[in-house]
Amino acid sequence: MDSGKLVPSDLGRRELETTDLGRQYRLQPDFQYQNQNAIREYWSILLKRKMVVIAPVLILVTLAAISSVRAKPIYDALGRVSIHREGGGFSAFKEGSLDMSQEDYDPTIALETQTRVLESDSLALQVVNKLRLDKNPAFAGPSAAAKNPPVLEGPSRFSPEEEASLIAGIKGSLSVKNIPNTRLLEIHYKSPDPRLAAEIVNTLIAEYIELNIKTKYDSAMQASEWLTNQLADLQIKVESSQQKLVKYQQENGILGGDEKSNIIVAKLEDLNKQLTDAEADRIRKDSVYRQTLGPNPENAIPAPQNVSLLKLHDQELELRKQYAQATLQFGPAYPKVIELNDQLKQVQGAIQSEARKASRVIQAEYLTAVEREKMLRKAFDDQKQQANLLNQRAIQYSLLKREADSNRQLYEGLLQRLKEAGMAAGLKSSNVQIVDAARIPTTPFSPNIPRNIELALMLGLTCGVAVAFALEALDQTVHTVEQAEMMSSLPSLGMVPLFRETLYMNKYFSLSAKNNNNSRNEVVALSHPKSEASEAYRALRTSILLAGGTAPQVLLVTSPLPQEGKTTTCVNCGIMLAQQGRRVLLIDADLRRPSIHLRLKMKNERGLTNILTGRAIAADCINKYLQVPNLSVLTAGSSPPRPSELLGSELINDLLTQWRKEYDHILIDTPPALSVTDAVLLSPKTDRVVLVIRAGQTTKGALSRARDLLLQVNAQVLGVVVNAVDLNAPQYYYYSYGSSHRSYYSDDTRVNNKG
Repeated sequence: MDSGKLVPSDLGRRELETTDLGRQYRLQPDFQYQNQNAIREYWSILLKRKMVVIAPVLILVTLAAISSVRAKPIYDALGRVSIHREGGGFSAFKEGSLDMSQEDYDPTIALETQTRVLESDSLALQVVNKLRLDKNPAFAGPSAAAKNPPVLEGPSRFSPEEEASLIAGIKGSLSVKNIPNTRLLEIHYKSPDPRLAAEIVNTLIAEYIELNIKTKYDSAMQASEWLTNQLADLQIKVESSQQKLVKYQQENGILGGDEKSNIIVAKLEDLNKQLTDAEADRIRKDSVYRQTLGPNPENAIPAPQNVSLLKLHDQELELRKQYAQATLQFGPAYPKVIELNDQLKQVQGAIQSEARKASRVIQAEYLTAVEREKMLRKAFDDQKQQANLLNQRAIQYSLLKREADSNRQLYEGLLQRLKEAGMAAGLKSSNVQIVDAARIPTTPFSPNIPRNIELALMLGLTCGVAVAFALEALDQTVHTVEQAEMMSSLPSLGMVPLFRETLYMNKYFSLSAKNNNNSRNEVVALSHPKSEASEAYRALRTSILLAGGTAPQVLLVTSPLPQEGKTTTCVNCGIMLAQQGRRVLLIDADLRRPSIHLRLKMKNERGLTNILTGRAIAADCINKYLQVPNLSVLTAGSSPPRPSELLGSELINDLLTQWRKEYDHILIDTPPALSVTDAVLLSPKTDRVVLVIRAGQTTKGALSRARDLLLQVNAQVLGVVVNAVDLNAPQYYYYSYGSSHRSYYSDDTRVNNKG
């Protein structure tokens, strides 16, 4: 019979090849859970280990509640102040060099600075002295009132150790916070005495405002003293520079307040204007004069000089007209025509004479304009030389004037600052404003019992969940069918449920050789045929018959370790096969700790050991089990000294060959594979091997090791049976939907799982 085999791959996976049906069955553990809902998996872990999660929650909540109730109440006094920008009053030296750089003012830095001032040691010590906290038992302890009164007042009356202790007492309970996006500061002080907490906050604010005013007063007085000293020296400089400027003006003829208003410059400007006008007049008259030299000089003569010419031209036109008409009417020899011709010639001569006269006048005006321009240019050049000399003197004049003006402006500015500093020193102004004075708190700040319990609940829940997942990660046992398939790379043949015994003592019911004296050592397939366990064995029977394509005839049942239910599984499967009408032989090959005869309540006088040692024949040792037709049982018989040698002998092969002809199925119950080598020796002689594990007990390493041992001898492992599965466990949440319906088909829930 050709059957499947496991072949290890390079990646550590194994592929189960089934040649009977011409197909391959592959199990790849890395992808078994890729489609499962991760949230449900996590939830199942938490439900499974709910006590681990609940325990730290209960402990921490209880401790938090007890500590909160027993804790001494602490009160928190709160005061608020606003810090305005410095320089808003008379102390702001406007435009001044004595004020802090306003353009570099950063509100965040300013508020942080004031926060540190409020938390300073000096201010804390002032509060101690103001309230005499060293004598207050609520602050300094019960022994404070018994101290002798100090000889001196002020900070020096404390030793360095006492001073450090008092400052630490204030600062340890004091906190100053800046409210974001505002100029407000919150001052908190926590104390068991609510009245004392409010007094300390209000005193701290008052001392802080007083310190702010005193600091500004000292600053104003220092500025005033410095300004007074500077003004005395600056006044001498102003007088000296002014005298030098006046003397230089007198020596160099600078009569105005500056070089632009003196006579030389004014005259130069006037000559420049006259020269410009003369040049324009000369150019205009030169143009007219040149036109008079042309063929039509009378056209260049201006209108005022051309009045007579215009009249002569009119006469000429009139005479030409008369002459033309007379000539046309009377002819050129007519006396009237001759007379008109003479008159025309006289008028033309008068026109020429008048034109020459006007030309001479224009020429004279042109020459006069040229001469005037020359005179003005010479005067302008002379005045420009004088102006250049003045410019050379103006350089020194400008330096002297600038020095005098600078000294005067600085003097006036410092004088203004001195007046402002005096006003600031006389005013008790502050940029700190009290928004809310501290009031006596009526409710304690701590302990906050709801918050403490909430934090304890969150912390306990976090710790519990973390421990639950850590324990789950450290848990090496197999709990589910999926884990068994993943770790063994073998198919799952089925699972046998574990239920609470509801009909009797509400305890887990199990069968094993360990409790063989128990009166309830029953075979569930017979005692409770309608129970869930019986149905599970029927499903296992179906898987065995159909898993390999051909029903195996010789089936070996083993487990990695003892007490995992292999014997119970073997017995119940044999009964289920026999109840189907098949001839079944049930063999107890666990020669070291036989238990099948105990389960079936049969005698163990003769059995497999007697056959293998030759002291009996098979026919005498095989007994019919009367309660189940078709079921025959071969018990283990007497315990031999060397069981492994007997099971590995050739006689067992002959017996199996003979029994194959007589029975449809042969089920062999063997010892655990990791405890002794009996199962490994017998496995190659059988058709298939069924590996039984117990949920929550069999470790992953034991399952893998048992599988490897069987594969090393080429055993045909059919699959894994997961025994004693608690379907009410969280990891089997997907079975919970049928929990209320399973009892509909079962009349009893007592189960045998262990053996």
